[in-house]
Amino acid sequence: MICPLDFRYGREEIKKIFSEESRLAYWLRVEGELAKAHAAIGNIPKEAGEEIASKANLDYVKLERVKEIEKEIHHDVMAMVKALAEKCEYGKYVHLGATSYDIVDTANALQFKDALCIIKKELVELLKILIELARKHRNTIMLGRTHGQHALPITFGLKMAVFASETFRHLKRLENVMEEISYGKMAGAVGTGAAFGDSFFELQNLVMKNLGLKAEMPSTQIVGRDRYICLFSFLSNVAASMEKFATEIRNLQRSEIGEVEEFFEEKQVGSSTMPHKRNPITCEQICGLARVVRSNLLPAWENAIQWHERDLTNSSSERFIIPHAIVLTDWIVYKMKNVFSRLVVYPEKMRENIERSNGLPMAEAVMIKMVSLGMSRQEAHELMRRYSMEAKEKNIHLKEILKREGWGEKLNLDELFDPENYIGKAKEIVDIVTEKLSKEIAKIEI
Repeated sequence: MICPLDFRYGREEIKKIFSEESRLAYWLRVEGELAKAHAAIGNIPKEAGEEIASKANLDYVKLERVKEIEKEIHHDVMAMVKALAEKCEYGKYVHLGATSYDIVDTANALQFKDALCIIKKELVELLKILIELARKHRNTIMLGRTHGQHALPITFGLKMAVFASETFRHLKRLENVMEEISYGKMAGAVGTGAAFGDSFFELQNLVMKNLGLKAEMPSTQIVGRDRYICLFSFLSNVAASMEKFATEIRNLQRSEIGEVEEFFEEKQVGSSTMPHKRNPITCEQICGLARVVRSNLLPAWENAIQWHERDLTNSSSERFIIPHAIVLTDWIVYKMKNVFSRLVVYPEKMRENIERSNGLPMAEAVMIKMVSLGMSRQEAHELMRRYSMEAKEKNIHLKEILKREGWGEKLNLDELFDPENYIGKAKEIVDIVTEKLSKEIAKIEI
């Protein structure tokens, strides 16, 4: 085994869709529908359509036999056609009028649909967990950070609500992607349907209808790879979000911050040499694999550029990027779900970090209050900037500088330096978002 998908990453449910046997099964299913459509239209005997359709499955056509034929003729689809034909009395009608990519691209669409349904289910489960975390930590005060520096107080619930909203947007995008990729073709070598004669339109529509797809019309020899770009862009987008979420957890788990932590098993080992380590290994794995998913987007773009009615440059790369990108996207969403479902949150550490900041994150609150008392915004900003720089350089609390400068008599400093009083509408935002998303989840069909 060479590929880590074989032994380390990916869930069996979705990997099975892209196994050699499953790929063959999808191809056979398309061949069976083609034969049935021919029979329904009257192009071939009814018995021929029935027999071919009944034998177009793995019970009759074995992967080993297909490989044996392919080794001899060097063509995988034709090997499948021959293996099916030799099992049928009416084998001469197998693959009638079709080209290889009528079968491959139509089967691809079926695989995409089945795989995306699995990813959709995981995204819904992740969304539910994020909503629950947002509600649970609606009132959990923590520091917001920009540029890696302390900014203003927020709530951990607000952070989770942001993640939940982003996850929901992916679910909405998935609806469009599912529509975009649900196209197959049965139009022959250059898309004219010439080999199907006068029954082309009827036959193509019938095959696609029975498979739950739409017909790519017009097409070349293949379904337009702009559709695949849409799919890979979606997978890359999801992967980027998972890496974003995982990176946030990794940063908040830093020893100097320590506000959240991946769940650590009782006998789990963090390092082969440092017994004390509790590393965010799952989030790090998510980040690494997300980069692999996104790297598959480039060949997907390149594959859309074909010579004339098609060449074969897309074929080899798609054998890699289709299963890898889809299986890994499902895996990282699944792992992200598991991380959030058992995330350890330390509210007391969040409070401690606020206290250790010497009141600097409350500088804006004081500035706004000064403006309300009549000072210009620019003057108040410059004053608080100087006070803040002094507090930072001398490592003293900002409140002490304000007292020294006589602001203790003008301002209620205890109230201004209570982070609970300067989180804006964070709690209400969480309520609005979680209520809305909960209603939207109820509408989603799994």
